[in-house]
Amino acid sequence: MTAGSWLVQVARGRAGSIAVVLLVAANLVPLAGVLWFGWDVGTILYAYWIENGIVGLLNVPKMLMARGRGPLATVGAADGICGRGILVGFFLVHYGIFWVVHGVFVSVLAQGNFLAFGFGNPIATVLSDRGLLLAAAALLVSHMASFVLNYIGRGEYKTATVGGQMFAPYVRVFVLHIVVILGGAVLIGLRQPVVLVVLLVVLKTAIDLGLHLREHRARAASAGSAPPPPSAGVV
Repeated sequence: MTAGSWLVQVARGRAGSIAVVLLVAANLVPLAGVLWFGWDVGTILYAYWIENGIVGLLNVPKMLMARGRGPLATVGAADGICGRGILVGFFLVHYGIFWVVHGVFVSVLAQGNFLAFGFGNPIATVLSDRGLLLAAAALLVSHMASFVLNYIGRGEYKTATVGGQMFAPYVRVFVLHIVVILGGAVLIGLRQPVVLVVLLVVLKTAIDLGLHLREHRARAASAGSAPPPPSAGVV
């Protein structure tokens, strides 16, 4: 191994560690909210709902940058600007609907009354709460850092396929936030004891970290064994 390649490996390893530290730090904001600022389960659910929106938005540049060869790419559907644009548009509509419906459930759980929900209400709730804005900013920094350090810096985009990346956010959302929503519903029924709310945040953080490490380890292994991706005709 040459000195240059060794330095690249060290830099990539540190990049992954920085992303992990920022992920944990971002998840400590809701924990601090529960312990010192009186956040209830509803506030926690709003914070994680906004995080889902961040994940979806950042998936757009990931899809546009993906260079791996997959089923969609082999038929030429995702090789050009038009093909990628169609897939990105489909993702935004489908994921956007999913995110809005998720917001409905969050509002119902937080307010305890379906009739109190109005269109745009979850966003208005977040924008009117400084604590939630701080949590959203911390989560945005965490996911942006992972995008820059892992997806770009460690070259994950070279083996990620457009089709595979289109569905990637759903894995995290279904596994992680079904646990959070079900746990939140149970805690609301139990009148939200602080200890259990803290445990819910800790559980979410642990699952989030586990999914993060699993995803990026798999991508690192794929990048190490994959042939160089084609560079022509892809935007």
